[in-house]
Amino acid sequence: MPSAVRLVGTLSTISGVIASFMILASVLITCQMIFVRAVLGKSTIWQTEAVIYLMIAATMIGLAYVQKLKGHVGVDLIPTMLGPNGRRIVAFFTLGVTVLMMGLMLYYAYDMWHFAWKRGWKSETVWAVPLWIPYLSVPLGFGLFLLQLFADLWMVVRGEDIGAPVPAEDRRH
Repeated sequence: MPSAVRLVGTLSTISGVIASFMILASVLITCQMIFVRAVLGKSTIWQTEAVIYLMIAATMIGLAYVQKLKGHVGVDLIPTMLGPNGRRIVAFFTLGVTVLMMGLMLYYAYDMWHFAWKRGWKSETVWAVPLWIPYLSVPLGFGLFLLQLFADLWMVVRGEDIGAPVPAEDRRH
């Protein structure tokens, strides 16, 4: 496996670990919020907004890790029925289209983040979070996802990954 692909895989794994800690933080903050409201009878200010931003960030930053594990929802009936060459063609096509779409998403995500940063936008809540902070997870997540897609595409081009489950009769021993 090329070192660049290994590096991208490591970045994807790190992003998955970070995303899982964001989810854990969201759960803990939610528990704290419930305790403060239900037991202490006090209102909360920042918890709901923090949980929303953390869950969105976890989703975006975790994209690359899920792609690395081939964990996105996929319908593999037709690729499984094809031979190795057919699976490679389908994988190349779908990865190519996905790279184009995610490149477009990255462009607009960066534009959204930069606009919020340049204009100094803040959330319209009591907490008034500068919106460039939570918005940063969107281009960062798409960028990491795009890197993993390029690594997957490179492996398909090299013939080292055919991008779909392999039926038992096609496996080489």
